[in-house]
Amino acid sequence: MAIYTRTGDKGETSVIGGRVGKDDVRIEAYGTIDELNCFVGQARSLMEDENLADVREQLLEIQHELFDCGADLAYVEISETKYKVKSEMAERLEGWIDSLEEENPKIERFILPGGNQLSSILHICRTVCRRAERRAVTLGRSVDVNPEVVTYLNRLSDYFFSLARAANHRTGIADVEYVRSAKVFRN
Repeated sequence: MAIYTRTGDKGETSVIGGRVGKDDVRIEAYGTIDELNCFVGQARSLMEDENLADVREQLLEIQHELFDCGADLAYVEISETKYKVKSEMAERLEGWIDSLEEENPKIERFILPGGNQLSSILHICRTVCRRAERRAVTLGRSVDVNPEVVTYLNRLSDYFFSLARAANHRTGIADVEYVRSAKVFRN
């Protein structure tokens, strides 16, 4: 089987139920999700330390779910019976976030992205996830989309924030507060 198809040589690509321009908002939305998935894979590759085994498996599940998000956004016509992203997926993320936040030190102010290499990549995941969410919202303003994708991406960016903090905390690196921030988090 050839990897190349030549069907996109004139600036169009296939989606489920038709063809669109490669610069279509739909392609931008699930292309950003694909970009996020690559960064998640990079984060997983940095998790060889035993104290991160639990979240390494979570990230593998998230990678599969990001493909599900992209598939759901690829439908030209709404197909609720075929959607893969369900509300339970965001609810599960909330449980993971709660567990991470139980171990993370309390914060009152915004923090600067950084710390160890893993935490830095997870902050990149968070920001790319936010962009993917914005692209999915933009797509949803012009066509029907599975609303659970937007909810999932919103919760996922929170997960990446909590996980980035945990990656620092588990290795003894403190978060650096943004010194000009007001107190924005309640403890």
